[in-house]
Amino acid sequence: MAQLIEIARGLAFPEGPVAMPDGSVVLVEIERGTLSRVHEDGRIDVIAECGGGPNGAALGPGGQFYVCNNGGFEWETADGFRRPTVQANDYIGGRIQIVDPDSGRVETLYDQCNGEALKGPNDIVFDSHGGFYFTDLGKTRARESDRGALYYAQADGSGIEEVAFPLERPNGVGLAPDEARVYIAETTTGRVLYWALEGPGVLRKPCNFFAPGDPCLLYSLGGLERLDSLAVDGDGNVCVATLVTGMITVISPESQLVREIPMPEFDPMVTNICFGGSDLRTAYITSSGLGRLYKTEWHCAGLPLSYLNTSA
Repeated sequence: MAQLIEIARGLAFPEGPVAMPDGSVVLVEIERGTLSRVHEDGRIDVIAECGGGPNGAALGPGGQFYVCNNGGFEWETADGFRRPTVQANDYIGGRIQIVDPDSGRVETLYDQCNGEALKGPNDIVFDSHGGFYFTDLGKTRARESDRGALYYAQADGSGIEEVAFPLERPNGVGLAPDEARVYIAETTTGRVLYWALEGPGVLRKPCNFFAPGDPCLLYSLGGLERLDSLAVDGDGNVCVATLVTGMITVISPESQLVREIPMPEFDPMVTNICFGGSDLRTAYITSSGLGRLYKTEWHCAGLPLSYLNTSA
């Protein structure tokens, strides 16, 4: 791999990066409660005050940003690294928000599904049909935690469906290049799972004989490693941010370990990766425990995302 270059530091637990055509990166700062823009020279501007805990972001219809808001965390510093802990005392509830980047206006699109409140929406990806998948990791409290789920929703607010439940702390979500699979990363199990798709938001069931709707296993990490967000590159590899060891783990669609990419300075809270640049061969990586954003040249082009024209 090429050298990783630091773009910015001093970010308040950055996640959900979106590489923009102008060379900037829009991301959330979870602890700060904002959607922010990091310029190529490292300057940081606040686009909008989202409140709670903005966690994942994607560019959607009309140039609006769709934000997964987990409702808020309590925070601590451990061994010099900042990290989220339990549900915030001022928890606002989980929700999907729409942010207008020009005005900074924030609106709630969804905060429940069929009467069940969203708990901790985490990551989001749009498909080519105009809908989006998002994970709800749930929230942890002093002596209990929620069970997680995968949802499929319409961008105009006309419908939301729970497509997989229960899941163990589902975090990152992404689509295969042909949209024949949806991938998720489970944080606490260290597993990357997938379902074959029969259509938008329609999982092929069952994937195995244990229970209808159970996902297939793409890869399971050993030891104490945990997983965060993911992105899929143009070769179909799942590139998943790996906690504890602090790296990006690259897994082929055939379940083979391709490579492991550590950060220049160790951080156990490496959380997200996205692709940008004129040829989509630049990877942007959030090192959240240290509050940094890096970039590096990737071996292939990243997967083009719906609603994001990187050649513009």
